[in-house]
Amino acid sequence: MSEKNAAAKPVVYLDNSATTRPSDAVVAAMLQVLQQNWHNPSALYAPAMQAEKGMTAARETILKAAGAAGHKLVFTAGGTEADNLAILGYMKTVRRPGRVLLFSAEHPAVLNCQQELERMGHRVQHIPVTRTGVCDLAALEGMLGEDVHLIAIMQVNNEVGAIQPIEAVAALRDRLCPKAAIHVDGVQGFLRVPMNFSRVGIQSYAFSGHKIHASKGVGGLIIRKDHRIAPMVYGGGQESDLRSGTENVPGIVGLGEAVRTYPAEGCQHMAAMKRRLWEGLREAVPAAKINGPELDDPASAPHVLNVSLQPVRSQTMLFALEGDGVYVSAGSACAAHKQKVSGVLTAMGLTTAEADCALRFSLCPEVTAEEIDYTIATVKKHYDMLKAFVRR
Repeated sequence: MSEKNAAAKPVVYLDNSATTRPSDAVVAAMLQVLQQNWHNPSALYAPAMQAEKGMTAARETILKAAGAAGHKLVFTAGGTEADNLAILGYMKTVRRPGRVLLFSAEHPAVLNCQQELERMGHRVQHIPVTRTGVCDLAALEGMLGEDVHLIAIMQVNNEVGAIQPIEAVAALRDRLCPKAAIHVDGVQGFLRVPMNFSRVGIQSYAFSGHKIHASKGVGGLIIRKDHRIAPMVYGGGQESDLRSGTENVPGIVGLGEAVRTYPAEGCQHMAAMKRRLWEGLREAVPAAKINGPELDDPASAPHVLNVSLQPVRSQTMLFALEGDGVYVSAGSACAAHKQKVSGVLTAMGLTTAEADCALRFSLCPEVTAEEIDYTIATVKKHYDMLKAFVRR
């Protein structure tokens, strides 16, 4: 989304996998709740019931969009809480020690559950990733057995935009360890990649509002109606006893509005803009190398492009682009301040030099061709200047 600053310099925001601007429709819906329907939805008087009605409508909208009508949806504070509830909440119901398989290119919201899982007495193993960022199905097949309780596999990788083969993973589970649950982190996939929860055979699915133009502080976990989850938060018993605490009604209503109004052609537009960006970068910087699936690969998500621009380090290029009003990232925003090489890229087999020169461009449905062209020209300008100063 572009803006204008005091000097009329373009501002191009291409870090939508970190967060998105709340849409005007979302802001209006949330403001209406904050000003008029701010009552506690657990109360019994009419205004409170109106607040509850808004939550119910949002719940139904989201479940329908995910192909999950008839299943459960627990509202959370975001994707991290939803992932933790899905993984640790389920494993709290498992009485015998066993194995948990986590995809090695997962978000920290999933990978950092390992210590607690091991404290609970389970063994954690990491599912290998291919050079393109996709789950290694052959390796996974060799890991499966009757002692596997849970498989965690994301829908879309947050750094390189690789769509994971969820249905193939479910088919392997059905054949080799049918009692194992599958949890999918859909934070980077929901609404941008098709999901039919009822059909794919998974047990839980997490998503986050601020990745789809809702506000921060709200997300959810879709749970198959026959799947067991133990609560992680105890209190008044809201959200079917699975997530106590007074619900964030403005955030939930805004989330429902974000899902309801998400552009029907948004994914096609982002895919076209992603192609324009990659083709322009490849022409402007012949050394550019795509990290993740090629654009014609069915595993390529429409909104994330990760590119190495050797020999220019990503942080150097990031700050140079910021000076011209272009905002991108060097990987996951959750790890941005730690200044270490991406664990996802190294797991994919990239060298330290390749990973250290990687930039992530992530799009939204409102990105324009003019913004893409400005970004390409700005990258070329800085690359041509900065590469001369890199030590060889």
